[in-house]
Amino acid sequence: MKREKKGYISRLLILVPAMLLLSAGTLDTSLNQTGTRTQKDKTRVYVFAIRDEIGKPSLRVMREAFAEAYTIKADYIILHLNTYGGMVNVADSMRTRILNSPIPVLAFIDNQAISAGALISIACDSIYMRPGGNIGAATVVDQTGSVVPDKYQSFMRSTMRATAESHGKDTIITGNDTLIRWHRDPRIAEAMVDPRIVVEGIDDSSKVLTFTAEEAMANHYCEGLAKNIEEVLALAGIKNYELVTYKPSGVDRIIGFLLSSVVQGILIMLMIGGIYYELQSPGIGFPLVIALAAAMLYFAPLYLEGLAAHWEILLFIAGLALVILEIFVIPGFGVAGISGIALIVVGLTLSLVDNVSFRFEGTQALGQLARALFTVVISVFLSFTLAILGTKRFAFSKAMSGLALDSVQDHKQGYVSIDMRQKEMIGKTGTARTILRPSGRIEIEGEIFDAKAEISYIEKGEKIRVIRDEAGQLYVVKA
Repeated sequence: MKREKKGYISRLLILVPAMLLLSAGTLDTSLNQTGTRTQKDKTRVYVFAIRDEIGKPSLRVMREAFAEAYTIKADYIILHLNTYGGMVNVADSMRTRILNSPIPVLAFIDNQAISAGALISIACDSIYMRPGGNIGAATVVDQTGSVVPDKYQSFMRSTMRATAESHGKDTIITGNDTLIRWHRDPRIAEAMVDPRIVVEGIDDSSKVLTFTAEEAMANHYCEGLAKNIEEVLALAGIKNYELVTYKPSGVDRIIGFLLSSVVQGILIMLMIGGIYYELQSPGIGFPLVIALAAAMLYFAPLYLEGLAAHWEILLFIAGLALVILEIFVIPGFGVAGISGIALIVVGLTLSLVDNVSFRFEGTQALGQLARALFTVVISVFLSFTLAILGTKRFAFSKAMSGLALDSVQDHKQGYVSIDMRQKEMIGKTGTARTILRPSGRIEIEGEIFDAKAEISYIEKGEKIRVIRDEAGQLYVVKA
């Protein structure tokens, strides 16, 4: 037993060092292979562009671009920017996403970064501008271009200032002197919003500050001038790189198309027109299919963009239900119908307006609401007008001649629209088969007729007498 145990131990002492040496060799090989792979890898640069007004679509593009950049493990992100501004609340969300990005973000201002565009640019780690470009003019205005109250300017001033401060300070050593200065001067960022902010030697005119490309470089709001992405990368010292460009998907293009004001107006017209034609014909047919398809195409992109909320879509559905109830169940046209139309208009209108705007934009939000309401009201008016004018022309056109009945039944030829038997019931007595309040049914000589009580209600089983026949309707009183 002892000899066997000693043999086992000796074999173990030989095997363990051998395994350690083998592992070390494998680890070394792995490290060498990893090092070789890393050296051969190119710097991966992800590029996406925002060249329109800053709004929900811009935020969606940035969100998708950043997600793709994280997925491919990009080393840098370049924001190719050219905008005159847009919605401040959206720009604030975009600048927050940039500030929190684990991947360095470089901005290439290809001509303009005005207002909300300036805020987004300042959030980036580095700024490069095309010669002749501009950055600044970040005063908050409404839809008409008028400056909004200072409550909103104060928010924008602090946001611009905080964004500039987030880049910290630089330590500059010149000879025996050490200078500490802001990488992006917060006072300059604030002066881009408020004309009352005066920065000595830079902005002495008490006007809102806007830099040219050269002025931005001189005042540390631009790292270099470039004409294209390649020059930006050269200035940033990025070599041996691989460019990956954001490409919008087919769904993105469709959403952008459906969010067009013209397309939205057409979809509203199709919805209202389809409902109108459906109510003019019995059963469920093609017009209702058109209306439902238009409603889906109208609300789906607005919902995906975060504009239309659940309750706004429910308002539209509730309004539509009230209108149908008024037409098919409740006689006449009253509170239910008017309320239904109001809810339809409100639902369509609010779906076009970003709800977040009301928390901050103030008068700008009211401008968005007025524009959305105008779009909806005009579309509804045109839809009803075209539907009414086009009904007869379409129904009796040559294209519909084989589908629509256009023959005339002249009363001179013996055609009548009512049962002549009713005329013979005048003066006769019978029994109320149902309660008449005031309409119901009566029985005379074993035949059932629809009738209406002339005075008060008539209970079921009471004797009645027919006093007249008017427009195909029998009128009765208690016998």
